[in-house]
Amino acid sequence: MTHIQLDLNGYTDLPDGKVATVVTHLEMLEKPALKLIDRPDLMLERAWEVDSAAYRSLFKRVGEPWLWFGRLLMSDEELEATLSKPTIEFYRAMKEGEPVGMLELDVAGKDEVTLNYFGLVPEVVGGGAGRWLMNHAISKAFSRPEVKRFWLHTCTGDSPHALQFYLRSGFKPFRRSIEVTDDPRLNELLDRSCAPHIPLLP
Repeated sequence: MTHIQLDLNGYTDLPDGKVATVVTHLEMLEKPALKLIDRPDLMLERAWEVDSAAYRSLFKRVGEPWLWFGRLLMSDEELEATLSKPTIEFYRAMKEGEPVGMLELDVAGKDEVTLNYFGLVPEVVGGGAGRWLMNHAISKAFSRPEVKRFWLHTCTGDSPHALQFYLRSGFKPFRRSIEVTDDPRLNELLDRSCAPHIPLLP
């Protein structure tokens, strides 16, 4: 494993094949008033049994533009074991019988809920679809009377609109960190053409 010294007041060169993002952690300590969004074309469906291939397909459709890769590192057995945990709630946004979005909550904490994954396929972004899905996420998180905190993180690899969307949703930032990982486009987890806002270095 390569170790490098981070310069906290300047530039730090990364080893070949690595990418870095700035991560913002956000939390919501009470349920806000929700702006109702009418999207009769969308339906939220909880997936009680998750097929690993179908999950990966949706995960890539939603996350490939933003370099999501965490779930792609898992074997079928690891992925199915993770998603079948009683503390994981996985929902799909459905349109005309097809999955077009994902919402994954982790309720393992005694008085908190973590938003693990949240997003829509590019074709349905807009028209309030993201707000519709977030309303469901917030409502489900705070449906448990013991919950005092709902939290997530986003990074500079995500949509440039993501952070402002979360702030408008009522989340408040509380921590910032830097994540350095192997570029998933170099090990064929993701296509080399995805996430052009993070240039692929030769």
